[in-house]
Amino acid sequence: MSKFFQRVYRVVRLIPPGKVATYGQIAALLGHPRAARTVGWAMHALPEGSDVPWHRVINAQGRISTSCWEHASDLQRRLLEAEGIVFGPDGRIDLTVHRWEGLTWPEIDALRQGKDKDVAD
Repeated sequence: MSKFFQRVYRVVRLIPPGKVATYGQIAALLGHPRAARTVGWAMHALPEGSDVPWHRVINAQGRISTSCWEHASDLQRRLLEAEGIVFGPDGRIDLTVHRWEGLTWPEIDALRQGKDKDVAD
């Protein structure tokens, strides 16, 4: 597993219940603002039974964008709703309400420099 994927998983584990982060937000936190798609690949590559709360990662429009059978969009929606996330009539999550604030600068620096502990899944 790549170090970038490990860092993605570390960040996603920090998203609290009832909050979401976008693929681009996670990529930017890791110092790679154009790597949103790679964050998506990391989520897709999660092994079965992982403790990473993949369902808390959505797209920049506040929508669920998974299309794989392993992580079905209806499952993701149910998991988010169970945590108190509210979807609008258009299927979007209000990011002004539910977006995770992220990390502190020292935490971001540690992740970008690879000082975070290795994460084994």
